[in-house]
Amino acid sequence: MPEGYDVLLRDGNIAHVRPLRPEDRRSLHELVDRSSERSAYLRFFTGGRATAHAYMDRVTSDEYDGHALVAGMHDRLVAVAEYLPLADGRADLAILIDDAVHGHGLGTLMLEHAALDAAGHGVRELVADVLAENRPMIRVLRDIGLDVTQRFEGGTLHVAIAAEPTARLRESIESRDHEAGRASLSRVLTPRSVAVIGAGRNERSIGHQVLRNLLDGGFPGPLYAVNPNATEVAGLPCQAKVPAGVDLAVVAVPAEHVLEVAHDCAQAGVTGLVVLTSGFAETGKRSSESELLKICRSAGMRLVGPNCLGVVNTAARLNASFLPHHPVQGRIALMSQSGAIGAALLERLNVSSFVSVGNKADVSGNDLLEYWEDDPGTDVIALYLESFGNPRKFARIARRVTARKPVLLVKSGRGGAGDRAVRSHTAAAATPDVAVDALVRAAGVIRLDSVPDLIDTSKLLAAQPLPKGRRVAIVGNSGGPQAMAADACERRGLTVPELPPGLLNARPAAALGNPIDLTAAASAAEIGAAVGKLAASPEVDVVLVVYTPPFGSGLEETRQAIAGAAKTTDKTVLACVIGHDGLIDGRIPSYAFPEQAVDALAHVVHYAERRSRPAQPVTPAPRSDDRTAREIAQAELAEHPGGGWLSPTAAARLLRCYGVPLVESVEVNGPEAAAQAARTVGSPVVLKAVGPVHKSEVGGVRLGLRTPEEVRHAYAEMSARIGGEMTAAIVQPLVPNGVEIIVGGVNYPAFGPLVMVGMGGVTADLLADRAFRVPPVTDARDMIDELRCAPLLHGYRGSPALDVAALAEQLERIGRLLDDLPEVAELDLNPVIVTPDGATTVDARIRIAPCPPTPSPLLRHLR
Repeated sequence: MPEGYDVLLRDGNIAHVRPLRPEDRRSLHELVDRSSERSAYLRFFTGGRATAHAYMDRVTSDEYDGHALVAGMHDRLVAVAEYLPLADGRADLAILIDDAVHGHGLGTLMLEHAALDAAGHGVRELVADVLAENRPMIRVLRDIGLDVTQRFEGGTLHVAIAAEPTARLRESIESRDHEAGRASLSRVLTPRSVAVIGAGRNERSIGHQVLRNLLDGGFPGPLYAVNPNATEVAGLPCQAKVPAGVDLAVVAVPAEHVLEVAHDCAQAGVTGLVVLTSGFAETGKRSSESELLKICRSAGMRLVGPNCLGVVNTAARLNASFLPHHPVQGRIALMSQSGAIGAALLERLNVSSFVSVGNKADVSGNDLLEYWEDDPGTDVIALYLESFGNPRKFARIARRVTARKPVLLVKSGRGGAGDRAVRSHTAAAATPDVAVDALVRAAGVIRLDSVPDLIDTSKLLAAQPLPKGRRVAIVGNSGGPQAMAADACERRGLTVPELPPGLLNARPAAALGNPIDLTAAASAAEIGAAVGKLAASPEVDVVLVVYTPPFGSGLEETRQAIAGAAKTTDKTVLACVIGHDGLIDGRIPSYAFPEQAVDALAHVVHYAERRSRPAQPVTPAPRSDDRTAREIAQAELAEHPGGGWLSPTAAARLLRCYGVPLVESVEVNGPEAAAQAARTVGSPVVLKAVGPVHKSEVGGVRLGLRTPEEVRHAYAEMSARIGGEMTAAIVQPLVPNGVEIIVGGVNYPAFGPLVMVGMGGVTADLLADRAFRVPPVTDARDMIDELRCAPLLHGYRGSPALDVAALAEQLERIGRLLDDLPEVAELDLNPVIVTPDGATTVDARIRIAPCPPTPSPLLRHLR
């Protein structure tokens, strides 16, 4: 951690954790001076502060051979944690916390960071002596989530902490991160008081509109208008500066004054800042935005924006935005990175809260997911994103949230084919958009193609119970639109089942199959009665009403009949009222066209099915020799600092570290060596070119060579044809026929690793039959079964079933490899020959690339 990290504390405050520097000596002495005698005694086991001061001199001296981390809050150093390596992989641990910040969770945070840092430096166990009366530290050690052993002796507790991260540590860290995230945003979304800085007298000015919206919305707490050039705005007296103790400040001043205002807010103890002003990173002024964030972090303020519309919380009667209309209270929480999209969504959705994040300098979708997960006023979370700040953290949080509440996502920028310079099949197929798809799929997020899809699906999720199945009864008064609905159901994987005879009674002209056409003459009462009977049938999971106005009893009466019938059931009921979007009786989502209704329903059904599946059992990770694998990668980068493709021999060594089965291969660099390898391997053999070429395109593969002479001749011919691009060749035994599959991987700096499986061999790119996952791969069989070619693996038209379990295990192992080694930029195993007896890789290509050091995924920090 060269510069350190900003981290949220339990109460929502912000600490900056970084390595100790020699120039921190004075600050450490000040920390000792501020500490009570009792705190000094509990830490150093002696009375007075002399020992403590002497120790601070030592840890900042050139002779100090330990590792120390410090934490700062509000421009003051408030904590130090250090570990001193001992023999046998152990290290002596000690922590000192400023008395003024006890109880904020800082001790736990420092222990987390110290333990993870120690593990990264090869420490296996941290040891500490704690006085029995030091109950707060004993509690921290007990609750940290690491394996702790302890013994009492003479009033001292001797503690040993295993530095190896555990699943319990991950759970504890996620829980603490969640608690801190909620606390920090509660001061933004449920403030006790609000100041509008830049509230002008001009009614068209942004600051005036924000103040007016707060007043008109009935915000119950103190409101302050801050404008040094006015005495009164919108009936409120003006302040020259923001008063002390304000929770939320909304900033609407010109860009050149924002940093000055942020400093004022920091000094006044403001806890949340919403900067509406534009003119920062979006116009290239990144340094100004960085300075703004630095001011906020140093003062413990959360920052929304800059360049945003504001924030809304309908339950708290908070409309701190310059929206032209008043949001309506509902059960959908909405975040938008685009102000224009956010405003359009708010005209069509009833929301619990809304946050326009603008440039997303601080508060992001990850933070808001943490807040909305436990928000009792929110049932559905909808996100419009233009970029991910920390995609892997998003996936971790969203996976937890979607088990309780649906999360919907529209992300712009689906285009782009990624890096055209890549040479592997996998990297060419795994575009950034494919990476997003795999990431959100692993997290259970509903990804949608458009803003209208987001509106349609959100309405259904917020208004109706989740479907218990995919059987849809379609009932209405117009055969054409109902047929369109049935066709759309079939396309989207929903079932329109035959219904039991006698289920419905209707006029003679009615068609009582499914769809059920009650004819244009059907009254509102008849449609309502049909809805009620269908909803009561055990053969039906969802009722879709398709009504074409103004036939029958007319639009309004029919709406009332549908709403009345839906009150008697806990099943999903939705409507298509041709030409009319909206909500019927505030509870039944209504769509203008049949395809709209069915598309929204399909998204909801798939989400409900995923949520109802039992949790995947936690299986032990595949055994691996990750230490040797890292040594192979580092040796390659030491020899080739820019990275490159591993030799076949090195690639095979790396794969064997993870137990990936490979066919025997001998690397050769001439006709005679190839002939000798053929004698060693045994005929028949395969000869393959090595080099930066697609072998199948340049004649770089020869199969079924039976004699050393054939191999010698094939090598010479192949070398002459390919020329300098052929650097060597490999000789392999001919593998029995099977189904050719490709297993691949790619590592994106932002998104992390991605695993691919698909139809392999020469058809890999032609058929584009692929499935992707974010490791760890826990559903490898499901991943394989998504392929169109999957029937070939399970026994197609009398052929024997192949060893799918072996292929699935290989996917899991490749996922582990990619997770362990971010240096592996691209990987292709193509083909993997799957037979009834196993899955064997016959060709492997692996590209190693330098990558910046990445913090542990367990390390709590703000991005």
